[in-house]
Formats: sequence, structure tokens, C-alpha cells
Amino acid sequence: MNKPKVYFCRIISQEKMLELYKLIEKELPNGVLQGNVAVKVHSGEKGNQNYLHPDFFENIINYVNGTVVECNTAYGGERNTSEKHLALLNEHNWTRYFKVDLLDEEDDDLEILIPNGKVIKNNYLGKNIRNYDSMLVLSHFKGHPMGGYGGAIKQLSIGCASSRGKSWIHSGGYTKDQYILWEHCAPQNVFLEAMADAAFSVVEYFEGDVAYINVMANMSVDCDCCSVAEDPCIKDIGILASIDPVAIDKACIDLVKESNDPGKEHFLERVQTRNGEHTIEAANEIGLGSIEYELIEIK
Repeated sequence: MNKPKVYFCRIISQEKMLELYKLIEKELPNGVLQGNVAVKVHSGEKGNQNYLHPDFFENIINYVNGTVVECNTAYGGERNTSEKHLALLNEHNWTRYFKVDLLDEEDDDLEILIPNGKVIKNNYLGKNIRNYDSMLVLSHFKGHPMGGYGGAIKQLSIGCASSRGKSWIHSGGYTKDQYILWEHCAPQNVFLEAMADAAFSVVEYFEGDVAYINVMANMSVDCDCCSVAEDPCIKDIGILASIDPVAIDKACIDLVKESNDPGKEHFLERVQTRNGEHTIEAANEIGLGSIEYELIEIK
């Protein structure tokens, strides 16, 4: 079988992002994202200085005529209720640039079964996802306090899960209650495998009509969900695009490892102390994508 292609450009700009997207668009099942396109972003926690701002994505989201989608969180902050989250989406200017849909705004879930899941056999998404036919996943690649790193797989799993769904994944299928979640967090590898299961379910829901872009800029060891985050520790690397979420995340990790920036050691320490690459391994094992890929650099 041919290895999935991952397109890579060292220039970080709206124009190059759209150029890379047009390359992967041709590889989609129908040659284009179908119907109503959900665009998954990370809207950024209040106080976070590293998240990618909406104006950076203006060209590509307008090109696919997409709607920005988000879900509420399962922890304290300004995104754990619909009222606060919608206010922050407005404050961060997402509503200024795009149509925005908080998928679990009405506090109701869509349950999706995962018969072949390693850890969880079902997943809970914000019910508004039923309004969409395909998805563009725009990921800010960076570190993460719990997952080790955040990329395409995390956007599909934790990112698309409702508030209750996030609790379900973090607890390895023990609870959907965010108020008792933190007393019942799953062992680390179980949590990482549950993320892979959840990501698989979203791709299955859209019947593979999903495209991925990872932006390797502002790379802190902390996630955009942190209101108080470390500043970036490694220089910007570039933009990647693929129709394979496993390949694109693996390529990002490999590019960090191959970097000659001394800050990579701090970044990789975060990934390795959380066993973050296990998410990629688990996703590969269940058939979400491939850890083998062809990296194609675009000048």
C-alpha cells in the first residue's frame, strides 16, 4: 500500500496553508469536503497567549465555506459553560470572522458507538455535529499537560467531545460527570488509548471525509486550554497537511526530534513524560491512520 502523503511547508502564512490544503483536497474521497463543513479549531482559553487567532485562518475557512465548531470543557475556566464559552468566542473574535457553532450549547449529546474500541465502546459528541457532512481539522501543534502533545488526534477526540464526552474519555469510560471526573481519571495509557478510540469514532461518523492541517508555531509545552501557559520553547517549524491524522501527528513529532533547536529537549520531555506518542501508536493499531508516511516539502 502507498504511504499517506503529508505535505509540509516551512513558511507559515495563510497563503501557504491554503496551498497545502488544495493539495490534500484532491485526495479526499470525493475530491472536496462535502456539504456543510465543520471546521474544528481550538478557540483558546481566556488568558492564553499562544493560541492561533482567527484572522490567521480566514483564507482557508472562507475557501471551504466552513463553520467554526467547538465544544465545552470539563474543567474550570471560561469555556466550561455555554454562556461563558460563547462570550469568550466573541471576545477572541471568532464570531467576527466566521459562523460559529458551539456543538453542545444546548447541553445535549450525540452518542456514537465504537464496537472495536480498545478502551471505550461509545463516544459523546455535541449533538449539533449532526448538522455537518464533513470536517476540516485545524490544529495548533503544541505540548499538553496531560496528553503530552496536542495535534490532530486530540482535536478529533477531546476537541469534538461534548463536556460529558470529555469526562468519559479522560476517565476511560468510567463517568460522564465532570464534577467527579478528577477523582476517577484513567491510568495514563488507558486515557491515551481512549483518545484514539474517540478520534476513530469521529472519522467513522464522517465516513473519512475529513482533512487535517497542523500548524507548528508558538509551540509551548502547555496547551491552548491553559489560562497560564509557558511561553513557546522551540522555534516555529512550519505547516503540515494530510488526510491521515496519525501520519500528520507522527510527522510533527519527527520534525521536532529532527530540529536543531535546543528548545526541543524541553518540548520532548513533556511528550515523553506523558508517554504522548502512545496515542499515535494506539491510533495506528486500531486503523485510524498510519505511522508510516511520505513527507513532501513544498517550497
